[in-house]
Amino acid sequence: MSATAAASDLPRRRSQSERSAATRQALLDATSAELNKVCAMVEHHRLAGRAQIGVRVGRVVNKYKVAKHFELQIEDHRFAFRIRDDQVRAEAALDGVYVLRTPLPTEKMAAAEVVRSYKSLSNVERAFRSLKTADLKVRPIHHRLADRVRSHIFLCLLAYYLQWHLREAWRSLLFADEDQQAKQHRDPVAPARRSEKARRKALTHTLPEGSPVHSFATLLQELSTIVRNTCRLPTASADAPTFTVTTRPSPTQQRALDLLDTIPT
Repeated sequence: MSATAAASDLPRRRSQSERSAATRQALLDATSAELNKVCAMVEHHRLAGRAQIGVRVGRVVNKYKVAKHFELQIEDHRFAFRIRDDQVRAEAALDGVYVLRTPLPTEKMAAAEVVRSYKSLSNVERAFRSLKTADLKVRPIHHRLADRVRSHIFLCLLAYYLQWHLREAWRSLLFADEDQQAKQHRDPVAPARRSEKARRKALTHTLPEGSPVHSFATLLQELSTIVRNTCRLPTASADAPTFTVTTRPSPTQQRALDLLDTIPT
């Protein structure tokens, strides 16, 4: 990393470090306040016995998740604690810093690309969530034979593949950021920021032409109102020829259908 790039990172890292330090101190203060209450209960003989004191103390340290920063002394009629300053200082030294390790050499994958690849795991997690719960609901599987189970899973994967292409093609109609190229150029360590166009969609819930912004589910629901009816004249006999009439799409529906043509084949 160049000296200029490193210098430009300092304000952001300092900000993240300050946020981490403030959060940790707030948790330490809240835990200390609760533990002081336990000390008072023990001193006034309202709480006694190592087991009972331990249960009450465990409830406190598990609540704020900073038990590693406390040294506890629990006896039958005495309770004391102290903050492990050395442990706090060791953790504070890493505030605003995280480390990614990879066996790939720099000439194959630069540091920025390593971070981008790591953050892209969120797409994998989103895919699993969609398959398992949100959209496709791969379970329950009502099959017993191995080949049928594999076929079921394979069809779900194909369905997600189709869904991914639909979401990409319909970004302009959804609550989605259309400026995907920015991901390849912005600082991968900096917090992600939506484009101005995406923020406007989220704030107004409308597109520039005034039509509503959709989620993926609501857009599918609107498209489901397009139907093809098989018709026959009222005075015709039962064996008379039929003809089909398709619902005329609304402007939003037509735009969604037109965007399907942009999906690469």
